[in-house]
Amino acid sequence: MDIKEEEKRLYEEYKRKLAELKKVEKEGKAVGQVFTKGLLPLYVLYILSLGATNGNDIAHKIGQKTNGLWVPSTGGIYPILKKMEKAQLVIGTWNEGNKKIQKIYNITDKGLIELENKKLLLKDKMKEALEVFKIVYKDLYDEE
Repeated sequence: MDIKEEEKRLYEEYKRKLAELKKVEKEGKAVGQVFTKGLLPLYVLYILSLGATNGNDIAHKIGQKTNGLWVPSTGGIYPILKKMEKAQLVIGTWNEGNKKIQKIYNITDKGLIELENKKLLLKDKMKEALEVFKIVYKDLYDEE
């Protein structure tokens, strides 16, 4: 095999491995989107139902509550808060009393109703999903 053929073979192998890595990365993002698109807005409302706070603290509190297993980025939280503000689920007010100016979010009565409705709507689906995850995990990894 001459050098040109070897270069071509290595380049094709490189392209194939890069495509595989991109596929794995894309699949990982898809799994993460289940959390961000489905659960994150609901959990943001829940965190705000515990008390007023800012977007950074919401991410921090989610990280604390999940023992660091799920720490959403503030880049994902702020668009959700903005959307919730438009829907009047939360109210954001600027807090200028501290050294750092920040927007503090409070859940509205409409937001509390939305939280309770979503919790009720998703409860059975979440239980089913947990059972499916347990079964699939046991089958794939032969452990409980």
